[in-house]
Formats: sequence, C-alpha cells, structure tokens
Amino acid sequence: MSSVAFYTLGCKVNFYDTEAIWQLFKNEGYEQVDFEGAADVYLINTCTVTNTGDKKSRQMIRRAVRRNPEAIVAVTGCYAQTSPGEILDIPGVDLVIGNQDRDQIMTHVKNIQESRQPVNAVRNIMKTREFEEMDVPSFADRTRAFLKIQDGCNNFCTFCIIPWSRGLSRSRDPKSIVAQAHQLVESGYKEFVLTGIHTGGYGDDLENYRLSDLLWELDKVEGLERVRISSIEASQIDEKLLEVLNRSSKMCRHLHIPLQAGHNDVLKAMRRKYTTEEYFAKIQLIRQAMPDVGITTDVIVGFPGETDEMFRAGYDFMKAINFSEMHVFPYSKRTGTPAARMDNQIDEEIKNARVQELIDLSEDMQLSYAKQFVGKTLTVIPERSAKDAPSRITQHGFTDNYLQVLFEGDDQLQGELCQIKITEAGVNECRGELVGVETSGFQQEQTVS
Repeated sequence: MSSVAFYTLGCKVNFYDTEAIWQLFKNEGYEQVDFEGAADVYLINTCTVTNTGDKKSRQMIRRAVRRNPEAIVAVTGCYAQTSPGEILDIPGVDLVIGNQDRDQIMTHVKNIQESRQPVNAVRNIMKTREFEEMDVPSFADRTRAFLKIQDGCNNFCTFCIIPWSRGLSRSRDPKSIVAQAHQLVESGYKEFVLTGIHTGGYGDDLENYRLSDLLWELDKVEGLERVRISSIEASQIDEKLLEVLNRSSKMCRHLHIPLQAGHNDVLKAMRRKYTTEEYFAKIQLIRQAMPDVGITTDVIVGFPGETDEMFRAGYDFMKAINFSEMHVFPYSKRTGTPAARMDNQIDEEIKNARVQELIDLSEDMQLSYAKQFVGKTLTVIPERSAKDAPSRITQHGFTDNYLQVLFEGDDQLQGELCQIKITEAGVNECRGELVGVETSGFQQEQTVS
C-alpha cells in the first residue's frame, strides 16, 4: 500500500484544504503516515502570510526531501501559488500546485511516478472565479467540523499578500454547503465552524444570496446544534445578519471581528473599510441583538506611522469596546505589499513593548468577561481529555460563547451537549461541574460522584 504524509502551515482554511486533499489520496487506497517518518508522497501545504511563513515552508520542503529522496514531494498552498519558481528551485521538489486545480493532484502524482519530471501546475489565480469544490466528510478532531464556504478576498489591505495567493472572493454553492452540512451531521458533528479567507464576504459574487440566507438554511438542518462563524468584518454585519444572530437558536454567541487598529489614521493607511466610530456602533448593535456575546478580535501593533498618541488612543478604544479576547501581532513586513515599502517603520523594541501592553489588556478583559458566567450553567461540547489534568479524568471543551472549560467526566461525553455550571473563571480556561447531558433533544440529569 502506498503512503502519504502531510505537513500544514498557516490558517484553518489550509488545514481544511489538507483534509480535503487527504480524501483524494484515501480514495486511491493510500494510507496516511507521520510526516517525520518514511512516506511515498510528502505533501506540504504552505503559508505565505509573512516572510517567516515562506521560510518555514522551505524548511519543511527540504525536510521531506531528506526523509526519503525517492519520494514524490508535492507543494501546495499560498507560498506555492505566489512563488512556484522559488519552490521548484529546491532540489527534490516534484510538483507545485497552487490554491486551485487540486482535484488534479492524483493525476499529477501518477504521471510523475512514471516520468519523474517535475511539474509546475500553478495558474494565475486572479482569473479564477469558481470556488474549488473539495468535500471533507469527517475530521480527526471529532467534535467540531470545519465547513469551508468561501475562498479569496477582494480587500487588498496594504499589509496583506493574501488576495495574490488566494485570488478574489469566491463563494461555494449554497446547495453544496447544505449537502455537506447534512453529511457532517450524519457523521455525528453537532457544531460547525464556517470558514473561509474572508468568510463574511460570502455571497458577494452570488445573485441575491448573502451569508444571512445561508445561515437560515443551516438553521433548518436537523441535528445541527451550533453554527460558529470563524471571522467576519464589522462592515459585513448588516440588518439581516443581526436578525439571524437575534433569532436563530443555533448561532453561537461568539463573533471574531478583526479590528487591526484602534485609530482612524492607521486604519486608513491599512486600507481598512471602516472607521473606529463605525466599528463601535456595529458592536453596540450586535450586543443588542445577542446579549452576552463574546467578541474576539485581531490587532496589528506598530504598523508604519503608528505614533505613541495613536497607539494610546487605540488602547483606550479597545478597552472601551471590552473584547472577550484579543489576538495581538506585531506588524511584520511582508515583501510585495505596499506597507513593506512605507516610510516610518516602527522600531522592533517599541512594537514588542506595545504588544505586551495589549496582551495584558486582553487578559484583563478575558478574565472580566469569564467572571460574568460564574454560577451560571452553560452548554459545553467536550472535545478531548485535558492534558496535564489532575488524576481524575478531566474533559476540555468550549461553550457557545467561546469560554474554554475544564470539568470532570469520562471520555464518553466527548461530542455530547453537556450542561456545565461554571465554578471558577480564568484567563484562558474556566472550571466547571457537570450537571446534565442532553441526548437527542432530551435533557438527562447527571449525578457527579
């Protein structure tokens, strides 16, 4: 039996794509083996969001070539899309395929096995208008399924290379999404994370069909308990979407809404399509539609031209919004983007000091958000036994509003809807006790000995 090994860098979309590519190999009778061992085919799914992503991708490609010089080494993903020539210059690479035509991978692999001629299968992705259909019927992580609904981005922020590696926004056919939703529910999944490069842009290229329409379709899927949106821009949350958040019982009380900067001058330099005033107003509307919602965000610190005054104003703005968590990144130059060529680049030490300030603020806000739920009973879907837990079996999972909760219980609870009373709030995780389990729509009391 032939074997294949995968290594994935970057975002959740890449991990979804790798799972989809694995299905193609699986259908041809391959077995999946560990990347650190010997394999007949190595596939590296690359990232190019930073220069470091490129470097790490090259390291992993060379590692695969060293592991088994006779193996076919195939490279896909964003770095493959933007720099196929650089990758083919690495001795031992057999196939470079970008973020499209991946349904052809098995044909290329078979041809290379016969000819041993390297193949560059990368086309200009900016001309692609069709969503690449690749199904994933199940995931190794048994309790949350990722459902890719969109690819590409039309925004062209000045710090970002992604439109050039993923192409323009393309939406998946709603019928295909709903069909896969039913398939995933039949496989036992109760929660879906809707994912894409610019998930909230779903429907931009469809006629009279928006993300809100899709969410109502998913609301009708029996057996599906939770729908989580991986990320959405403030500008994409309109009245129709607010109505879904307010009325659908399946929508998770958690939204990830990238802010990137808390000052209008910086937002303008980033070419973001909103002001802080518009962002703040949208958050107020979301909180009215969905009380107790957890709002997480991304922030880039030390963007070219960000003065101390701008940073301080941004800090105060983030504090006023009162996020439930912030993912904070120092600005990092990405070759080929307008921001990398800007004057007024910020000193690394200043960036790092600002990052630390915002991480401290994020932890304060995380704790204060979690404390609101102490004494309340929330639904948790356990994902796995917690590592480094005490001797009794401790489960780990998320509430719908994205609190990470540890509680005592056995592994049979994984994937079930558990009623957990929150007993202790923490920055990254809370603790709770099991008070009940919902099975097939009925609630069953649970006695904890």
